[in-house]
Amino acid sequence: MNEADASTPPGPAKAVKCLVWDLDNTLWNGTLLEDGEVTLPERIREVVKALDERGILQSVASKNDHDHAWARLEKLGIAEYFVLPRIGWGPKSESLRRIADQLNFALDTIAFVDDQPAERAEVAHYLPAVRCYPAEQAVELASLPEFSPVVTVDSRRRREMYQAGFRRESAREEFAGPDEEFLRTLALEMTIRRAVEPDLARVEELTLRTSQMNATGVHYGDEHLRALLTDPRHEVLVVQLRDRFGDHGAVGIVLLERHAGAWLLRLLATSCRVVSFGAGAVLLRWLVDEAARSGVRLFADFRRTERNRMMEVAYRFAGFAPYEGERSDVLRGEAGAADHEGVELLHIEPVRQDPPTTMRLDAPDLGTARPAGEVGRD
Repeated sequence: MNEADASTPPGPAKAVKCLVWDLDNTLWNGTLLEDGEVTLPERIREVVKALDERGILQSVASKNDHDHAWARLEKLGIAEYFVLPRIGWGPKSESLRRIADQLNFALDTIAFVDDQPAERAEVAHYLPAVRCYPAEQAVELASLPEFSPVVTVDSRRRREMYQAGFRRESAREEFAGPDEEFLRTLALEMTIRRAVEPDLARVEELTLRTSQMNATGVHYGDEHLRALLTDPRHEVLVVQLRDRFGDHGAVGIVLLERHAGAWLLRLLATSCRVVSFGAGAVLLRWLVDEAARSGVRLFADFRRTERNRMMEVAYRFAGFAPYEGERSDVLRGEAGAADHEGVELLHIEPVRQDPPTTMRLDAPDLGTARPAGEVGRD
């Protein structure tokens, strides 16, 4: 994508998830190695803070001495806003590629701002999906649609959650034992709770952005979620996770539909960030246990997509298998029954499950549906 495309993209602008800054004459005024002293324009500081509050991660790709440049960022009071900085003398395209790889972000969600046309051209040549912006446009970035995502409670803390994640990964690299023992050292706590209205933006975001650990790939919009939230036949559950390094925020959702003698798991989705903690398996075992305690059969919708093989494995490993009977016989009066194209109905005969061994679980009792008047309240 060239610079003209970056400022005026055709059609709806895809959201930027990480903005990478050059330093000299871009983030700050002046050239550090030549001028010694550089200054940070107040308008640039405001852009950095605004993007951070929106959950857009920021990094650095700069040709500079690392220690000198980082010390200047600390002195200017903005070093904390940048994750995975790449400050050195290599090609900036390689710096951006490594940042994207470490964040596990697609290149078309990365943006780059630099004062040098040659640097932008080098990035555009080797990484055409990255959007490049001239330094003169830096003060305008917060006003562009691609930098204006829906802001949720979790997105405001996204940088902090990623930084905690880097510390967690470092601890894992230093740990000599097996994965299960390391998980126990994290003091993991999973909370499953009924959603309330302030959760809806994050729930919608999870259905939209989670693809590898999404059982159907269906996006539930705000209006649809509000309807489910106020329907006593449905459970809209939010899954949160925290450990000794910090709060992961809302990392999963469960949409459950009640029928006579049966529950239908319409959607299970978890963030890819918590796959290594076994969050999906813990959720499925909890649901199976709740169904066994309530004396109901448990069914689940599953639609294969290009990316959700991991979720299919999680279902199979938990004991779910294709249901061979007629869907209408076990899910009478099902909501949205006409929307089953490509959907496979899975089934398990629930039996009581042991509690998880790697985390503490705090979850509601699903045995009795909440009265309609209480659903969705804070």
